[in-house]
Amino acid sequence: MTEKRPSRGRPLHPIRGGLFLAFEGVEGSGKSTQAALLAEDLRQRGFLVDQAREPGTTRLGERVRSIFLDEAELGIPARSELFLMLAARAAFVDQVVRPALQEGKVLIADRFELSTLAYQGAGRGLSIEEVIRCNRFATDSVTPQVTFLLELPSEEGVRRQAAAAKRPDRMEREAREFHEQVARGYASLSPRIENVVRIEATGSIEEVRQRVSSALSLRFPETFAGGGVIS
Repeated sequence: MTEKRPSRGRPLHPIRGGLFLAFEGVEGSGKSTQAALLAEDLRQRGFLVDQAREPGTTRLGERVRSIFLDEAELGIPARSELFLMLAARAAFVDQVVRPALQEGKVLIADRFELSTLAYQGAGRGLSIEEVIRCNRFATDSVTPQVTFLLELPSEEGVRRQAAAAKRPDRMEREAREFHEQVARGYASLSPRIENVVRIEATGSIEEVRQRVSSALSLRFPETFAGGGVIS
C-alpha cells in the first residue's frame, strides 16, 4: 500500500468515515494510470490517500497475485481462480480497507469486486449468482462508494498494450475471445454492483483524468468542490 503525505505546509483533510474508490476496466483501459493520477491530485489538495491493488497490497494478496498472474503452468481451474482472488480480497478488506476508512483516508484501489464478475463470471463462465454470493461473503458486504468503470473496446486495450511493449501476464495472454467476453461482462454486469460510474476511456490521458475528476466532484460536491481536475 502506498501512502504519501501532502507537501509541507498543506493542511491534512481526513474525511469522516473515509472514502473507498475503485478503478475497473479491461486490460489497457488506463485504470492504473488514472488511479495514480487521482491519488496525486487528492494528495495535492491535502487529503490523506492510500493506493492499493487487487489482488495484492497485503502479504497474502501479493502471494496470490504472483500465483494468479505469473504461474500459467499451474493450469488454475476457474473455481480455484475465483477462490484465490476471494481469499486475497478478504484479507484486503480486513487489513487495508477498514483501517484506511477508520483513519479518514481516501483509499483508491486498482480493481475490486466488479473485476471478479467480469473475469471469473463472464470470462470463465462461472455462475454470476454464485460469484456474487461468494464475493459478498469475502468482503463482508464492504463495497466502494464509487467504482470508476473505464470503458474501452477490448481491441483498443490490446493495441495500447502492444504499443507500450508491456510483457503480458497470464490473464493478458488469454485469447481474444476471452477478453471480448470480459468486456461484455463489464458492460452487462456493472448494474449488479452499487455506485458504478461509467467513464469514457478513449482520448488522451488528460481528457480521461478530467472526466474522472469531474465525476468525483459531482458525486461528492461538499468534499470535492469544483468540476475540473483537482490540483
